[in-house]
Amino acid sequence: MTNSAPAPADPRLDPLSRATPAEAIAEATGADGKVNLLDLDKAGLEALFATIGEKPFRAVQLMKWLYHQRVSDFDQMSNLSQKFRDWLKASTEIRLPEIVTRQDSTDGTIKWLLRLDGGNSIETVYIPDGKRGTLCVSSQVGCSLNCSFCSTAKQGFNRNLTAGEIAGQMWIAQDALAHLKDEGVKHVVTNVVFMGMGEPLLNYRNVVTAAEVFMDDLAWGLGKRRVTVSTSGVVPALHRLRELTDVSLAVSLHAPDNALRDELVPVNRRYPLEELMPACKDFVRNAPRRHITWEYVMLKGINDQPEHAHKVLKLLRGIPSKMNLIPFNPFPGSGYETSSMNQVRRFQDILAAGGLRTTIRKTRGDDIDAACGQLKGQVENRVRRLDETVRVHKASDREASRADDGARS
Repeated sequence: MTNSAPAPADPRLDPLSRATPAEAIAEATGADGKVNLLDLDKAGLEALFATIGEKPFRAVQLMKWLYHQRVSDFDQMSNLSQKFRDWLKASTEIRLPEIVTRQDSTDGTIKWLLRLDGGNSIETVYIPDGKRGTLCVSSQVGCSLNCSFCSTAKQGFNRNLTAGEIAGQMWIAQDALAHLKDEGVKHVVTNVVFMGMGEPLLNYRNVVTAAEVFMDDLAWGLGKRRVTVSTSGVVPALHRLRELTDVSLAVSLHAPDNALRDELVPVNRRYPLEELMPACKDFVRNAPRRHITWEYVMLKGINDQPEHAHKVLKLLRGIPSKMNLIPFNPFPGSGYETSSMNQVRRFQDILAAGGLRTTIRKTRGDDIDAACGQLKGQVENRVRRLDETVRVHKASDREASRADDGARS
């Protein structure tokens, strides 16, 4: 396993499209010419092996070794021909992030600091809760959206993670949990949430590929409702997400009106509630088992008053929903305070009385800064804060222009 730099993203590619197998192979090829197998889903592996005349079943065989057995030594893959194994060793690799540190919380939460190329690092968190084990994965190095209450946002933004760097977080967690099981502690990953560092829908192509790997029975085999993509409201990508994959959706709401949301979640200035809410309704349309989980961080005196709760009820009316109230996790210089638990429960009671299923998220891992909004990692070259955001906005403008042209013709 190595940790060489991924190839830079091709700026000509549509950031809101799903990568074709050929594009995926090109993006998975590192500066050393080797293809990172973790960057490819089943279709990508089949296409890669077809270039050397191998049949599609080779992708099935390899995925079982990689994900079911977590074998990274090609020589141990005994049902592959020697010729094929030699080619794999010469032309491909299994490129994982490097574990820098691991911290274990008193409540069982585990946080890893993972090093990437160029001095960048990300954080990944495993949260056990009874028979449920949730892995919170990062999708970007830093974040460009600058939500005012989030520690990650203060780190700036460097680049998107590759599909392999996202999927590699699962590999690292599963390997660590397997060792815990050997020590008599049984922990498993039953759910994955894209709620770590970054805005997942600003890394649409790689997030969709990684999510498909998480759900593929030949890989990690998680159910569709056990993989959740969280977004602050990147509307064009939200429309595409519904079309291309069947994951669950969480939306970082945090405010019930545009004025307050503009302050807390600045992407709202680009995609206000008048655009976000119809997109969310469309996401659950004709899908009776789908609902949207809304995330709402509780900030003392800012968004936690009864009038805010009543506005939330009005805003979400008609959308199959679950509300997740999140006590704010303080960090130095945030300028915010946590709402009292009495205030949080009062807010919950108003929502519940209005028919909205509402839970209060347990604060987990706060003793190791692994709680919601506390992940930081290490972000180099922060001046790139808006590059990917601008690419998605431009793609969205092109979509709107094409739609207008079609309506006029």
